[in-house]
Order: sequence, then structure tokens, then C-alpha cells
Amino acid sequence: MFIATRAAAKTAMNIAYSIVDWPRSVGRIADLVLELGLDEKTVIMFSSDNGPAPLDVGGSDSKFFESAGSLRGLKGQLYEGGIRTPLIARWPGKVKAQSMSDLPTAFWDILPTLCEIGGAESPRDIDGVSLLPTLRGLGEQKRHEFLYWEFPGYGGQQALRAGDWKGVRQGLNKGLSPVELYNLANDPNESRDLAATHPEIVTRIERIMREQGSQIRYLRLA
Repeated sequence: MFIATRAAAKTAMNIAYSIVDWPRSVGRIADLVLELGLDEKTVIMFSSDNGPAPLDVGGSDSKFFESAGSLRGLKGQLYEGGIRTPLIARWPGKVKAQSMSDLPTAFWDILPTLCEIGGAESPRDIDGVSLLPTLRGLGEQKRHEFLYWEFPGYGGQQALRAGDWKGVRQGLNKGLSPVELYNLANDPNESRDLAATHPEIVTRIERIMREQGSQIRYLRLA
């Protein structure tokens, strides 16, 4: 593995620098919060809105850096490599240091979480749930029945996760396509399509996809 051109080498250096620099930048914010005496009154969350970008989109050679690890897919795709990202939270005295959770969640959970932290009422017409019980390690955490994504790019895509099961459908701009089915507990890399051996789960996922995407014009689901 090598960097083939001077331009590619410069891009790789810039990406490497940003990987090193962002913790420093977040650290400067945390230091200022501490200096202002607001440390225990401030929660800091850090995440990404998608997986690593392919070389022709973001300028980063994600394959070279192994940015998605062993996960399948990159930014713009609804496989785990395109949508699974970590969420790091810091709240001294409230969030236990070094604690971890494997709770499946999504960005639409951030608003109700911040509302509960701030003592505000969360909007009722949204899909998100508060993550505060998980962050604090207190009380019962409400879980999603399913998480649903759709994206018109790359031919039109849908994905749905329900428990450990995940369905992915592609090429929807050309018409209805079959659902690929993966068990993320046993196959987080989405390498074994189990649709043929679990038709009842595929049927349920197809129904929810149809209900959730029925109002989207680009999805030809009829």
C-alpha cells in the first residue's frame, strides 16, 4: 500500500492532521468550560453525521486509512460503514467516565435528549427518544421498535434496523428491488444475506419500509 502521487500524499497528510487536531480542538472547548466553572453543568457530545467518505467525494482515501474498519460501505450508502458512527459524551459527575453502551440510536434522538437535559418539553411529533437514561445509567431506557433510513442518491436506497435484524434495499429509482437481510449481532460486516432463509422477517421489514417511504416521490414502492 502506498501513496501514488504528490497530490494524494498531501491529501493524506491533511486528513491525518485533522484526525490528530480535532481532539485538541474539543479539548480546548472543554478547558474553557472548566475555566468558566461550568464543567459539571455542561454536556459535550461529539459524533459524525455519516461514515467515511469515498475518495472521489471527500478527498479522503478511506480505503487506505481503513476508516470504516471492516464495515461494509462508505458515506452515501446505507450499509453500516455509511451510517454507523460513534457518539462520545462527556458530562462530569453525570456520565460515568469510560462507560460504554451498544444501544442502537440515531441523530433524531439528540433533540429529545437535550430537551430532557435542559428541562424543556420535547416535541411530540418526532420519532426521537431521549438517551438520558443511558447517558446517566439511571432509569429505564425507551428503545426504538425500528430505525429507518432512506436516501435518493446512489440509485435510491432504504434501510431499516429492528433489533439485530437489518434490511437494505437499493436501486429504487428504477423500481421495486428485493430486500437484503443481515443479522448485525452475528454479521456486523453485512456479508451474508439471509433473506432467503428468513422470509417472515423480510415481509415485516418490507411492510415497514412501505409505510415509512410511501410518501416519498422518488421511491417507487407501489
